[in-house]
Amino acid sequence: MHEVILGISAYYHDSAAVIMVDGEIVAAAQEERFTRIKHDESFPINAIKYVLEESGYSLSEVKAVAFYDKPLLKFERLLETYNGFAPTGLKSFVSAIPVWIKEKLFMRRMINEELAKIGPTSAKLLFPEHHLSHGASAFYPSPFQEAAILTVDGVGEWATTTISKGEGNDITVLKELQFPHSVGLFYSAATAFCGFKVNSGEYKLMGLAPYGNSQSPKIKEWKKAIFDNLVDLKSDGSLLLNMDYFSYATELTMFKKAKWEALFGIPAREPETEIQQEYMDLAYAVQEATEEIVFALAKAAKKLTNSRNLVMAGGVALNCVANGKLIRSKIFDKIWIQPASGDAGGSLGAALAAHHIWLGNKRVANPDDSMRGAYLGPEFSEQDILRMAKRQKAPFHKHDSFKELCSKVTDLMTEGKAIGWFQGRMEFGPRALGGRSIIGDPRHPEMQKKLNLKIKFREGFRPFAPSVLEEQVSRYFEMEGDSPYMLVVAPVVEDMRKPIPDNYHEMPMYERLYQERSDLPAITHVDFSARVQSVSKKTNPRYWELINTFSEKEDCGVVVNTSFNVRGEPIVCTPHDAYVCFMRTNMDALVVGDFLFIKEEQPKWEDGVDWTKQFELD
Repeated sequence: MHEVILGISAYYHDSAAVIMVDGEIVAAAQEERFTRIKHDESFPINAIKYVLEESGYSLSEVKAVAFYDKPLLKFERLLETYNGFAPTGLKSFVSAIPVWIKEKLFMRRMINEELAKIGPTSAKLLFPEHHLSHGASAFYPSPFQEAAILTVDGVGEWATTTISKGEGNDITVLKELQFPHSVGLFYSAATAFCGFKVNSGEYKLMGLAPYGNSQSPKIKEWKKAIFDNLVDLKSDGSLLLNMDYFSYATELTMFKKAKWEALFGIPAREPETEIQQEYMDLAYAVQEATEEIVFALAKAAKKLTNSRNLVMAGGVALNCVANGKLIRSKIFDKIWIQPASGDAGGSLGAALAAHHIWLGNKRVANPDDSMRGAYLGPEFSEQDILRMAKRQKAPFHKHDSFKELCSKVTDLMTEGKAIGWFQGRMEFGPRALGGRSIIGDPRHPEMQKKLNLKIKFREGFRPFAPSVLEEQVSRYFEMEGDSPYMLVVAPVVEDMRKPIPDNYHEMPMYERLYQERSDLPAITHVDFSARVQSVSKKTNPRYWELINTFSEKEDCGVVVNTSFNVRGEPIVCTPHDAYVCFMRTNMDALVVGDFLFIKEEQPKWEDGVDWTKQFELD
């Protein structure tokens, strides 16, 4: 009889479900991809139905259901925090506690009631701690038989950071930093101060940081202010936050506005307003401070474990700028980062913890890792695509030769076209890795602007990632090894860079942005860096074939890659989602499987429809 384990994360943000069969990760998906609600926190009923269907098992055959944290321990933290800060936080207390008393205290009952909507089950319900779920998601799928484990995020139950040792099927927690002292919450507070949304805008703060003027005395001054007033960083990597400046422990906001404004001498930025140089410089200082903290934690992990390998998970592990610098520091010989490092990946870690810790199953590391390239979501048949095209009355070109299709797409890209690329299984985690991507020619000087403003409908300063043939990484980027999950930032090689004006750092943001800095301007950020995805023929043969065709015809083994979605919406899941996004933007072509849709050939859709709203099929 096979051992089937279901992992779930829910009720905070990025709900997800994962299914494992006999220790193998079979399927995983986030609920937002099905409901089309970004960062959906609801019970992942659609994701559960999908992973069960993909596995071929019913809920009645599931041995254990593992939830990614311990709700009662989290409730204890809330009560103790409110008690410790009383009478501050009454408004937040009145808002949060009734929900807990009514619902979350009875999480076991809630989960069982939701599962009953899918089918009968006698599965054991397990609740590993939040950071154990993160740690398990990082260590067990990694290619290492033993490793130091570093998990860093906002907060789980009490823990905000843990250092552990993974060996065989055991994980031993060695050190833990507890709420309210949190690297992730410090970064989120800075994100909010700079006018971006917490739990989604942290990427924007990271992307904004390179616009800071590294020569500005303000950066040095603000970094000193951070460590003198906000963060007390100890030599062992632990830290204390000065809670006189933070409000997240008891209020509905992240930071104390008047104190931050007095400390930095600038007002909190209003969302959607023009970004002044001061906020770019502050983002730079915050990013540098965060990197210093991550380095201190990595050194502490090295000292505590004496391991040559490091694995990472938690939201802060998605800071690919810090990751790139950490890899280049050589503190560890090898580093592996869980591609779904956020709370969605907690569902995977919970299932893995159930398999290896609760059931005691032996672990043998897979030298290629066990994530299957993160291609763990739904895929669709030729019949599914044909049905969508028929309903939409959408003309298409069906290519029997995939090589010919790649050649045609290459020609479109060289003409400066932006193309939706929908192939195989959907990715698990926040990155599009060639399954649900929008692609283009990285040599085209207008491509970055086109993708941001006319297709993604997002801030123009946001950078784009290169997808590069695994075999050609060192030709374009100063990095060793591969980066299959787009979690490492590396410099573009020196001989591809172009000279910049002497006053480059004094230029306004968008003048700097549109300055041609390299032979690949669409993927070269303002500091000559790029967030690299190396593409393997083994894990994504179709995407590799496309880039290889581009390389053969154009002598360029790189394409621009961004996620197939628009601002405010999740990455597309189905052929229908892809066609809707394609028609509501200025994308020029769409490839779904072997089918090519050209925009100019498509029927005209009615004007005035808001692209942010889901289009309904007739």
